Amino acid sequence: MKTIGFIGTGGMGAGMAANLIKAGYSLVVTDINRAQSAGLEAQGAKFVDSPKAVAESVELVLSMLPHNAAVRAVGVGKGGLAEATSGAKAWIDFSSIDKATIVDVGGQLAGKGWTIADASAGGVEEVAAAGQLALWLSGSRDLFDAHQPIFRAMGKSIIYVGELGAAKLVKNAMAMLAAVQHMSLVEIGSWLKKGGVDDAAFKEILENSQQNSVAVSRIMEIIVSRKFKPRKSWMPKDVGFGLDMAREMEVPMPFVGLAQQMFAIAQATGQDGYEATGIACNVYDVINGVKR
Repeated sequence: MKTIGFIGTGGMGAGMAANLIKAGYSLVVTDINRAQSAGLEAQGAKFVDSPKAVAESVELVLSMLPHNAAVRAVGVGKGGLAEATSGAKAWIDFSSIDKATIVDVGGQLAGKGWTIADASAGGVEEVAAAGQLALWLSGSRDLFDAHQPIFRAMGKSIIYVGELGAAKLVKNAMAMLAAVQHMSLVEIGSWLKKGGVDDAAFKEILENSQQNSVAVSRIMEIIVSRKFKPRKSWMPKDVGFGLDMAREMEVPMPFVGLAQQMFAIAQATGQDGYEATGIACNVYDVINGVKR
């Protein structure tokens, strides 16, 4: 089986990489914080000190990185993939970043003989660990077709969505949709509670309506329990990328813009240290004067 490089072994990356090891692949990994790779090293992964060293040790490079600057550094920075003199010439980046960055970095690497696929993952850390991510890929169709077993080790659904950068747009789109959905459910629920219908009743109503879905059920379970998992939500970042692109495309998105402002209220009032459902509930408590 292929030897795969994995760059970025934080919460999402570690889960994805661990599932590749379980599927029988040999892994070479790197991260600016080696401690994040300790669990993978214990499972047999080899740690090296740079993206360049990863590329020179493997046949295919994957990455899951936190922001635009990290992707740019991995691709074309000092010690980056562009400096590799042997080994892999194929890179699939799963990071939640904007389209412009992956298109620019991908173009620079293409000039050095690299083949690039852009990817995004739908799900949180627990979903990544379970190998149940929704994976969206774009760019090189050859890479997409050739590496289906690798994708199946990490995700439950694998969809090709078009030219390089399209997968980042899909990630932004899903974040924007989720942001509006979270805020609208909590807003309607707040209104119902004021009128005497509690969250548990609202949850049951939705479960027996045409509006029900897996996402709605999960959101409502958290709203009813008020058990908000502490974590840094990446949704505001991804929504911001989507709105930036919307401005460039001259596409009006008033609902998404308002949802982003609600996240901004949460950030300004210290209510944003949770997953998206907790953020939505906390910000509506603030604007409704609910004391917790």
